[in-house]
Amino acid sequence: MLASWNSLQRNKKKLLFAGVFIGGGYFLSRYAQRKLQEIQDQEATEYITQARRQYHFESNQRTCNMTVLSMLPSLKEAIIIRLDAESLTSLLKKRPANKVEIWEDLKIISFARSVVAVYCTCMLVVLLRVQLNIIGGYLYLDNSVNKTGMVQFAPPDVQQQYLSSIQHLLGEGLNGLMTVVKRAVQDVLGGMSLKQHLSLQELDQHLEGIRQRVEEGFGTPSDKPLSWYLMPDEENTVEAQGCSLTGHDDINLKLLNETRDILESPDFTMVLRICLSRGFSRFLDNMAEFFHLPEGCLETSESFTQGRLPLAKIIPIVNGQIHSICSEIPSHFVQDLLLIDQVKKFAANVYETFSSPQER
Repeated sequence: MLASWNSLQRNKKKLLFAGVFIGGGYFLSRYAQRKLQEIQDQEATEYITQARRQYHFESNQRTCNMTVLSMLPSLKEAIIIRLDAESLTSLLKKRPANKVEIWEDLKIISFARSVVAVYCTCMLVVLLRVQLNIIGGYLYLDNSVNKTGMVQFAPPDVQQQYLSSIQHLLGEGLNGLMTVVKRAVQDVLGGMSLKQHLSLQELDQHLEGIRQRVEEGFGTPSDKPLSWYLMPDEENTVEAQGCSLTGHDDINLKLLNETRDILESPDFTMVLRICLSRGFSRFLDNMAEFFHLPEGCLETSESFTQGRLPLAKIIPIVNGQIHSICSEIPSHFVQDLLLIDQVKKFAANVYETFSSPQER
């Protein structure tokens, strides 16, 4: 017994150290387990948040697509009313004495309204992507981050007021664009005889000439960037709000200014030009079948120059293209625009920017 006690005394420090080591190891293990659990919980929370955010974004894109389709009939009606080719066609059926003059007017109106339809449909697709992803981003913050609801980034009445600004494209913007397009069409096709035969390649070259005048201007002070047709400038927006601004008016102006900044950015200009190139390419594809060329043949230069039609026969074909361009039923034209990768990536960048918590 005494020997055991002496042995215990001699190894007291070692035993004490071992006890501390074992006890410390136990608590360290518990601490590590707790920290690991916290990290796992944090990762799970971040995963759920990201998944919820991704779902909300994808749902928002479907809303964008449906909104574009729902607005196309109104756009088509507005263009047809302002660029009325049907009344000219009716006059021609009566064999009037000024038939050639009416044909000349029909030439300008027919090309102008199809070109305007391509521009406006492309603009509508990209503009709604911007607006609905700004609103979508703010709604995500309101629902996921700003849970108190004390100060909303996008109250319902502000959403309605902000999204109503799309009417500028269907009103003043459309009127301004039609004026410029008609002038461009007159410049390019005004002196061309109705009997002149054109190949699809030549038609493409004339469309490029029209686009150049519309997008680069005529070298006059009245020239406007494409973004002008999408949204009223800041000065006109303030005037429309009136002298006294409420808190929600301030929010709406903030949204409009943020949108305007995006519309004037190089990224937006690039995406819109990609849409326009795809839109006019699809327009030519639609025309190809009337030149007795199969769709998709535009990739070969030989078939691109084959088949020629007199301008008088091309006019009614061009005139009817607005019905496929501005179709509320998903057509190849609209689907092509909605599926462009650059448009999707641009929309994702806008949503990412406005759904990220930060001081705004």
